[in-house]
Amino acid sequence: MKRGFLLMALTCFLFACGPTHFATYDIGLKEVERPADAKERYGKPKIIRFKDEGKTKYSFEDGLIKIVWLPTSSQFDFVLTNKTSHSVKINWDEAVYVDQSGRSKRVIHSGVKYVDRNSPQPPTVIVRGATISDMVFPADNIYYVSGQYGGWREDPLFPSYGMGAEEVDQKASGLVGKNVQVLLPIKIEDVVNEYIFTFSIDGYEIK
Repeated sequence: MKRGFLLMALTCFLFACGPTHFATYDIGLKEVERPADAKERYGKPKIIRFKDEGKTKYSFEDGLIKIVWLPTSSQFDFVLTNKTSHSVKINWDEAVYVDQSGRSKRVIHSGVKYVDRNSPQPPTVIVRGATISDMVFPADNIYYVSGQYGGWREDPLFPSYGMGAEEVDQKASGLVGKNVQVLLPIKIEDVVNEYIFTFSIDGYEIK
């Protein structure tokens, strides 16, 4: 997923676009909304912030799942563990990303070809006790550019690049304090449990 950003940066360098600056964001898991009866069925939830190999990650856990998030301006990576004694499914066609402007967007995940970004996606099945690594990214942020230097491109989740530090700072500063959300519908024994993960943009750094 990050290949497009690297290609754009390389193209800019080769064609002397001038000095490029970019912003990295501090994105935190703020809260998790579960079905109304989830507390009785799956126990009290826990959210933990921790460091792993220099990266800030967030862990959420209840009686049904454990999920570790690594949110970035490129995509939201996660590792999900099925804690139940049954297989569970992620229904990708019902998953949603809500951006900082409140717009709801269809998502794609690992293994989906860009050309198939708007096609139906089969669910991911996680057997009991198993773990998967995946990511979410809005399908609307993917587009195709024709021509000699064309190809598939991805818009970042948040404004990241600019020709000068001042330009990047102006874009990034307006995002601080805003929220984004990821809705993951997790199906177990014919019951769909909608988990809504709310992330806050707490700060940024320009490099």
